[in-house]
Amino acid sequence: MEEFLRGRSFRAKRADRVKIVVWDGSGLALCWKRLEGSAFKWPPVVDGVMRMNSAQLTALLAGMDWTRMHAPRIPQPKALA
Repeated sequence: MEEFLRGRSFRAKRADRVKIVVWDGSGLALCWKRLEGSAFKWPPVVDGVMRMNSAQLTALLAGMDWTRMHAPRIPQPKALA
């Protein structure tokens, strides 16, 4: 069974710091990260909400530009005759 964590993120105006508050079912956890000399690349806000999947969040917290990442294309297998 896959567990889902619920959380909220807060960013600084300069976008170089992020705080994430996560509820894991038994309590709250606070994660804080600051980038030196650069800024996080945040997704657009649509209807007051920013949505990201886990891979995009991982790339964001690593300081990477998640908009330049994509899943590799895997060729479809051909049927054997």
